[in-house]
Amino acid sequence: MLAKRKLEGRRDALFWVGPAILKPALYSTTVHEWIDPEKIPATGGCILVTNHVTKIDPVTVAHILYDYGRMPRYLAKDALFDVPVLGRLMRIGGQIPVKRMTAGAVGAFDAAVEAVNDGELIVVYPEGTITRDPDLWPMRGKSGAARIALATGVPVVPLGHWGEQAILKPYSAKPHVVPRKKVRMKVGDPVPLDDLRDRGVSPETISEATDRIMAALTGLVADLRGEKPPAERFDPRAAGIDEIGNPKKKRAKGDE
Repeated sequence: MLAKRKLEGRRDALFWVGPAILKPALYSTTVHEWIDPEKIPATGGCILVTNHVTKIDPVTVAHILYDYGRMPRYLAKDALFDVPVLGRLMRIGGQIPVKRMTAGAVGAFDAAVEAVNDGELIVVYPEGTITRDPDLWPMRGKSGAARIALATGVPVVPLGHWGEQAILKPYSAKPHVVPRKKVRMKVGDPVPLDDLRDRGVSPETISEATDRIMAALTGLVADLRGEKPPAERFDPRAAGIDEIGNPKKKRAKGDE
């Protein structure tokens, strides 16, 4: 209990220190437009699902959440926790490591369930990684967000965003910060899942819940882009593409 209180104290401090460092950098490199941000629940446990287009969008998503008084806890790939400084900050911030594509992912599920039941907001990227869709549309979703939602009953709030890829292309290491880029975000209504919860947890209900989550998220991105999304979401497996890792590095290695 004492250790938990100490961690919560450090997280509270990070809530104030983090934005003080990050927000000036964001204001100097971006112009933001937030649509319906008041739909972010002010209190209580919830799951915020969002699309993933580049390595920096966790920071821009944190921006809107910080400004609306929520300290986010991300489900993040476990390799990030091994990065010096970043890993320590992520642990202090209570971020949840995910061992992707392994049986160890159940630990992240348990931690996420505990967090939302304690009234916290967790951020889940339901695609599991930066989208592989050639045009950066949300691709086929993983079941993690749906499983947590069905197990806990907390609302699933979709947040679509667009524009960060102009600052940093997917998997690129070279940012483009001049001139400032416009980042747009739109928060949607909670995804309707109550009827599925009444059916109990099964592969069928998890699949349906995942489809609804991805449909809501894709709709928000389509609104921001002013474009019609593909009739079917991109499926890396069907396309013969690895679902995790940097595809550019893997292509380069294969070309040697």
